[in-house]
Amino acid sequence: MTTSLKIDPARIRSYIRRQGRATAGQKLALESHWQTYCLPPQNEANFNQIFGRQAPLIVEIGFGNGSSLADMAAANPDINYLGLEVHKPGVGHLMMLLAERGINNVRIYHHDAIEILEQKIPDHSLAGVHLFFPDPWQKRRHHKRRIVRPSFVELLTKKLMPGGYFHAATDWQHYAKDMLEILSAGSGLCNNSPDNTYCPRPDYRPLTKFENRGLALGHGVWDLIFRKL
Repeated sequence: MTTSLKIDPARIRSYIRRQGRATAGQKLALESHWQTYCLPPQNEANFNQIFGRQAPLIVEIGFGNGSSLADMAAANPDINYLGLEVHKPGVGHLMMLLAERGINNVRIYHHDAIEILEQKIPDHSLAGVHLFFPDPWQKRRHHKRRIVRPSFVELLTKKLMPGGYFHAATDWQHYAKDMLEILSAGSGLCNNSPDNTYCPRPDYRPLTKFENRGLALGHGVWDLIFRKL
């Protein structure tokens, strides 16, 4: 059975769909592995059936080129990962990595993350949600586009299982402070930080090349981890 996603045309999106140019390898991966890794957003989703097993499910929103997601999935074969990304070259790059490394515990939605969370993820089912280096929308007039907002926290609380966690990381301090304030105001989540601020980077979150370059230049990175009560 198929269902169509209901799209609210008035909703403010937290991204701009950029039509970046895919490399030859990414194009080949998109053509060769789409049916293996990419899930049609129109279809009903039974994730135990999709992955062929029952295992903790972690969602990553906006995985970029997918390198970190591939590393995490390879290091944690007992966890199922669901990557959500709207930029097709990044989807192709992740597919290329998954195929090259024989990683089979990742599936992908090339679609808007909020719509997938709302309409495809069962309530109280997620072990974790990752949001690593989202677009900070630096200009004040664009802050309304930031994905972490009260309605998003409400949605997280609904989709996480008891004890499930939300982990965000950003290299933009203003956005880190904004996320900390919004997440702390939510009634269903508790900050993992002992001083109710930021957490050290957990071992499971790989350092990216971009992050390493920033750290070498003295730039800060802020990790926030909140757990469902």
